[in-house]
Amino acid sequence: MLIGEHKHTLDPKKRLSLPSKWRKELGKKLVITRGLDNCLFVYPLKEWQRITDKVGQLPLGQADTRSFNRFFLSGAVEVEVDSVGRILVPDFLKDFGQLDSKVVLAGIHDRIEIWDEERWETYKRSIEKQADALAEKLGDIGVL
Repeated sequence: MLIGEHKHTLDPKKRLSLPSKWRKELGKKLVITRGLDNCLFVYPLKEWQRITDKVGQLPLGQADTRSFNRFFLSGAVEVEVDSVGRILVPDFLKDFGQLDSKVVLAGIHDRIEIWDEERWETYKRSIEKQADALAEKLGDIGVL
C-alpha cells in the first residue's frame, strides 16, 4: 500500500526520485498520467491495467465517459524506473501539473500523486478544514 507524503526535487532534466520504501511495490515500469485537481497520477503497471480494464468497460455513448477517457488515457505514458530509482516526467505532464522544482509525492493507496509543493500545501490546508464534513459523508455511505 502506498501511503505517506514525501518532498522531493524535480531536477533540471525532469527526473524525479521515488521514495526507496515504495520502489519494490511499484516495480520497474510505471504509468504516469494526468490526474485530477491538476496533479499527476503514477500507477504500477499491474494497477494501471486493472484501472484501464474498468475504464474500457464504460459506455462509449456517454459524452462524459468519452471525455474522461480522452483526458485520462491519452495523457498516459509508460516510464521506467532507472538504476537509482528515478523516473522521467514528460514535458507535457510537467506543464499540466504546473510542477516547479519542489514537488510532493503523496501515496494514495494504489497510486502516487505528484504535486507542486506550494499547490499541495494550499490544497492540504483546504482539505484539512473539511475533514469532519468529508468523514460524515463517508459515514453516510457506510465507509467510516
